[in-house]
Amino acid sequence: MSVRRTLKQALAALTSPGWSYAHTDPEQLHMVLAEQTAAANREAADHADEAAAWNTAGLHVQPGVLEVRRDVLADVHYLEGLLIGARRRGLDPELIERLAAAVDTGHELTVLLADAARATITAPATGH
Repeated sequence: MSVRRTLKQALAALTSPGWSYAHTDPEQLHMVLAEQTAAANREAADHADEAAAWNTAGLHVQPGVLEVRRDVLADVHYLEGLLIGARRRGLDPELIERLAAAVDTGHELTVLLADAARATITAPATGH
């Protein structure tokens, strides 16, 4: 497990009640999911304002896109590990299917982010 993942899990355990253990009560899990969404939504305006402040040229956007892609890649690889473990242990087929879909979507997102990073570089003007 990467140091980044370990630190992320430790921080999440401190800041998100119930993150570090499994929930068997659907209502309790629903509450954790709702709190994750609410916390992200509370921070959304600040994140958007911060990102927009740098959005003055393609090259200014590029570092943020690359950072997000790096984080998504790390998370997708972690999800792949969860998927591999679920398959090896013969866990519920629906869980495996949903993990596989999340992994596929994550990989698609990394491709889109790579395309966005490439789009930050302006092609040189051709002279006639």
